Amino acid sequence: MIVAFVPEGLLPTVTLALAMGTQRIARRHALIKRLSAVETLGCTTVICTDKTGTLTQNEMTVCELWLAGRQLTVTGVGYAPEGEILEQGRPVARLVDGDVRQLLVAAGLCTNARVLPPTAPAAPWTILGDPTEAALRVVAGKAGIDLEAEAAQQPRLRELPFDARRKRMSTLHQPCCTPHAPPIVYVKGAPKEVLALCTRLLLYGEPCPLDEAHRAQIMAANDTAARRGLRVLAVAPGALPAGVTTSTPETIEADLTFLGLVAMLDPPRPEVADAVEKCHRAGIRIIMLTGDYGLTAESIARRIGIIRSPQPRLLTGPELAAMDDEALQAAFQDEVICARMTPEQKLRVVTALRALGHVVAVTGDGVDDAPALKKADIGVAMGRAGTDVAKEAADMILTDDNFASIVNAVEEGRAVYANIRKFVSYIFTSNTTEAVPFICFALSGGRIPPALTVMQLLSVDLGTDLVPALALGAEPAEPGTMERPPRNRQEHVITWSLNLRARFWLGLPQSLAAMAAFYFMYWTNGYWGQWLDLPASGPLYHAATAMTLASIVATQIGNLFAQRTESTSIWRMHWGTNRLVWVGIATELALIVSLVYLPVLQQLFGTAPFPLWNWLFLCAWTPLLLLADAGRKALVRRRVRARRHASV
Repeated sequence: MIVAFVPEGLLPTVTLALAMGTQRIARRHALIKRLSAVETLGCTTVICTDKTGTLTQNEMTVCELWLAGRQLTVTGVGYAPEGEILEQGRPVARLVDGDVRQLLVAAGLCTNARVLPPTAPAAPWTILGDPTEAALRVVAGKAGIDLEAEAAQQPRLRELPFDARRKRMSTLHQPCCTPHAPPIVYVKGAPKEVLALCTRLLLYGEPCPLDEAHRAQIMAANDTAARRGLRVLAVAPGALPAGVTTSTPETIEADLTFLGLVAMLDPPRPEVADAVEKCHRAGIRIIMLTGDYGLTAESIARRIGIIRSPQPRLLTGPELAAMDDEALQAAFQDEVICARMTPEQKLRVVTALRALGHVVAVTGDGVDDAPALKKADIGVAMGRAGTDVAKEAADMILTDDNFASIVNAVEEGRAVYANIRKFVSYIFTSNTTEAVPFICFALSGGRIPPALTVMQLLSVDLGTDLVPALALGAEPAEPGTMERPPRNRQEHVITWSLNLRARFWLGLPQSLAAMAAFYFMYWTNGYWGQWLDLPASGPLYHAATAMTLASIVATQIGNLFAQRTESTSIWRMHWGTNRLVWVGIATELALIVSLVYLPVLQQLFGTAPFPLWNWLFLCAWTPLLLLADAGRKALVRRRVRARRHASV
């Protein structure tokens, strides 16, 4: 009995459930590197996600320009250089407006991206490199500027790449037309950081001193665009001072002339809003960690539903750097948007959330994101934009860099854990039935013969039950899986509710069916109404034990369908979504027929054949457990509805 009560199939079932989960997750655009990460996904309580490319499409299109009080609109979408630059509804004179030309040339030369024409008549324009930089080259093309010719006139000497701390990029160029002129530096980056380096403003072709009024006007224009969810870059050139021999940010990014602002639209992915809503229903919190400007982040977060309060807290990188750990943990008690974050600050956020007891999934794509990915419970790297270091540190890789794929993976993680519980419940049900014949034998002082022999008992655990139980490990997510809050990571697989369902709600009816089948064989062979002192040997006894064994198999078929859902009605269950279930049923039926009717197995397992019409009696018990559990599920659904009604 001790051996029988050990769920021998738990190890292969857990492995199969995790492996099948990884396959389903892969079909939903995420690759799992560690099997145990699938189960951890189901416990996720917080998702820390970047904005650009994850929540948004990362397909930048310049839609507005701002130059010293002038507001210009750019038409056209995508990477095709088709569109116009309009001021008050009228096209700006191409190649004539000096301020616009200087702005777009400076922005276009301070890039590394390339825009590639279509390779076929119906093919779209494509890019190589960063989408933000590609958008700057596209808008220059719309203005009729040949950036290749400009680059030939001003060869690049060196580059200071974008840095998350500086929040800007610089390139150094030498004008060919004036070889003795000092090199020119072009700077593009976050408006606030670039503006702090500027001392002059280009105003109608002439540089003028940049006073506080101009600075306030520039930041007001930046905030206005950011509130509409636009990503804004500032562009400023400068001349390398005489005598400077080192090209460092401190030496060349100084005394700049502010040219203007470039505002880009990066629309949210269409499927993200539904994924965010699913997270809210599932009790999963989403925290945006982005290097973008705070107002831009807030606008996108509000548009896709991440934040719902009218006044969420906007936590910037400098503010976070000034906080101690206790203050940082307190900040995450309410809705928070984290903007202007550096990779080190992302690591602090993950550490603080884990200290609060959260199970954290965090996204990242750069080398500097590796510590945060490693620290998180689930590190999620970007498959397209991510570096090899980020992918190596992560537990999961998104093949489409899409936030919705993270939510899908969480759903599959919950389904895997639920499948393991289904297997345990399925096995525990038959364990109860296996115990009842021996209990009856003991309590009757041996006057009720054992309805199962030891070999028959083991044949259930190691034979007929194994394949159907394994099939439960391949069940897809049940409807409503993402309607429940995350489970506690410390919660045991075997709970009181699982035991109550398996051993009493389902186990007792199955035990009744098993003993009824045992006595049915005696009563139909001349022992009608006799309960005690039945023959405990001979062909009739062996046939009666075979009936008991067959009744367990028959009722386990109904139990198999009952276990497929936790609370969904059997009338709403999709019967054909798991083909392994039908393979399991065919396997256990083939095994029980072999045990009853093959002479070799009859001798080994102590069975004897019974009449074929007895199968009608056994089949009548098949829906017993399915109907019994249907009643339990109806009570569960009624209780859930009552709770929702009370909360409303």
